[in-house]
Amino acid sequence: MSEGTTIAVVGVGLIGGSLGLALKRSGAVTRVVGVSRAETIDRALSSGAIDEGVTYEALEDGIGEADYVFLCTPISRIIELLPMVMGAAAPGSVVSDVGSTKQAISDVARAHRRADVHFIGGHPMAGSEWRGVDAADPFLFQNAIYVLTPDDDADDASVDGLAGVVSSTGARALILDAETHDRVAAAISHLPQLMATTLVGMVGRLDAPEGIPLKMAAGGFRDMTRIASSPYEMWRDICRTNASAIRECVSGFRDALDDVVSRLEEDELATDFAFAQSTRAEIPTDSKGFLSPLHELRLMVEDRPGVIAEIGSALAEAGINIKDIEVMKVREGEGGSLRLGFGSGEDLASATRLFEARGLRVLT
Repeated sequence: MSEGTTIAVVGVGLIGGSLGLALKRSGAVTRVVGVSRAETIDRALSSGAIDEGVTYEALEDGIGEADYVFLCTPISRIIELLPMVMGAAAPGSVVSDVGSTKQAISDVARAHRRADVHFIGGHPMAGSEWRGVDAADPFLFQNAIYVLTPDDDADDASVDGLAGVVSSTGARALILDAETHDRVAAAISHLPQLMATTLVGMVGRLDAPEGIPLKMAAGGFRDMTRIASSPYEMWRDICRTNASAIRECVSGFRDALDDVVSRLEEDELATDFAFAQSTRAEIPTDSKGFLSPLHELRLMVEDRPGVIAEIGSALAEAGINIKDIEVMKVREGEGGSLRLGFGSGEDLASATRLFEARGLRVLT
């Protein structure tokens, strides 16, 4: 990146705002221009996510001097805005996006390509349960994989330049073609989302008195279906723009499940468990991905008022953030167990030491 690099962020929400904060914190850019709704621009300016901003009506002015333009809106809006952005981008600039699917977006960019503007699709595999620029986090991309999907004939210098920009946020740039990205995303992100949503729906509709199935749901069910809480608004565009790859994955999973069902009473099923265990052990634990893993422990505590507040305060004083918490078992008047999830192995280890120093029993 050259000195005086300007970034334009179109759509200053969680991802766009976090991108602005991360790039400014890294010193990789000198100017961040936001393009969004007027009220969002005001909040983004107040938070320091952008240095200046314009509304969508003045999009051409907002991106006209940018070296890099990032479209950070929902996928359908990216597709809608992309022709205008490609037409208004400065000669020699790089246009990218943050959409969770890539093929449909790349097709639109290719249809409106310019010889003097370089489009390179992108997907930062990081997120949050919170939305909007008020939730923007300069550390959101730390250790996250950031996929870039250049065309085969993409300008190498532009690809390297964009990789340098995204790497300055703390992310790890990974080059893939758009089709491969969408197939992988369908398998390890989109299929699990539909599985979790469908499983919770199935159990929720079981014809049982007083909702007994959900009352019986233990930690394993809750862990497996955590992503079922994701809003449809976030997934509508993903499903529509990656329907073919998702259908292929669903079909493959259905066949695999039918095969397992046919062997439920055979010891051969042990092979499936062993293979799954060894495969899961190969999933990297030191980086974020499509699904961010949690590092968990179980904590034995007394059943008395204020015990959870004391635990939270102790962790806060030590600078340890809780990503998830669940009351698992309670024997009234005696005690119970809590399941605590942390964002890193380091936080898990620190929390374990803190609790053990207080004489609490910890299971990991």
